[in-house]
Amino acid sequence: MPNVLPPVEFACVYGSSLHPSNHDKTTMTDYILGVSDPKQWHSENLKLNKHHYASWMVHLGGESLITGVADRIGVGVHFNPFVTWNGKLFKYGVVQMHDLLQDVQYWEKFYLCGRLQKPVHIVVDNLDVNSTNSVNLRAAVSAALLLLPSEFTEEDLYAKVCSLSYTGDIRMLFAEDKNKVKKIVTGQFDLFHSMYKPFLEEYEAKKLLRLSSTANNQIHATQDCDLSVACALVSALPPSIRSQISKNGELTETGRVIHDTKVSAREVAANCLQRILRQRVMVSSARQAISGLLAVGGVNATRYLSKKVSKAWRSWR
Repeated sequence: MPNVLPPVEFACVYGSSLHPSNHDKTTMTDYILGVSDPKQWHSENLKLNKHHYASWMVHLGGESLITGVADRIGVGVHFNPFVTWNGKLFKYGVVQMHDLLQDVQYWEKFYLCGRLQKPVHIVVDNLDVNSTNSVNLRAAVSAALLLLPSEFTEEDLYAKVCSLSYTGDIRMLFAEDKNKVKKIVTGQFDLFHSMYKPFLEEYEAKKLLRLSSTANNQIHATQDCDLSVACALVSALPPSIRSQISKNGELTETGRVIHDTKVSAREVAANCLQRILRQRVMVSSARQAISGLLAVGGVNATRYLSKKVSKAWRSWR
């Protein structure tokens, strides 16, 4: 798909097309495309693909009240859904590289970083985003561990990592499969394993985890829920998250204890983390939903939303 679009700095495939068992040819293949200058990129795209609606909207820029509102409301990603190429359906979202890297490293919007915490297939990576994303993956593991009990399975860990970016997502209320997280983890388990095994081994070496193998070769883990482990996990989170936890909990930004307390500092930190992520995801998902409806046009928006709601409805029946 990127071959029929203008050059990009970064491109990855994500979503259900990565499931080994997915043979549904009617499913859209989803891309995230990182570019240095989105407006210039969309202008070039129109020379190649005059029917791509979102590119028209961005190209109009200041002349379009709708686009101006969408840009101010959204999280910096413009999506073109229902693009047909070689008899297949595609959806691609275009984002400025600066915005992508900021979210990956600092969880500012918790939108694209959440996407890259799940398996993706990178097809273009001129700026070594894959390496930068290791900060994001380590933080995701730390957040998940902080929210998990003292004993858990490998599947529990991946489900918790996956759920970080869905906590508070307004789409989960009406437009997403209620079993979405479970299906993602089950369908892409081996991909999750290859992504997160190095971090599990790193944390085992630091004595934050104790790992053992189960009968079916999955990992069973135990972790100490004491303050020192909580401090180590919090210290791996992005600075703004650490700062908010320190203001509401018992930990400083570096993870050190401010003072003794009878309340479990780990529990306080975990509850605070959950509130922070829920708020960020809720705001970003709402803003992106409104922006997307404005940017992709009424027909495409209705078509896309109806597919999502129909799929969600089937999962609840």
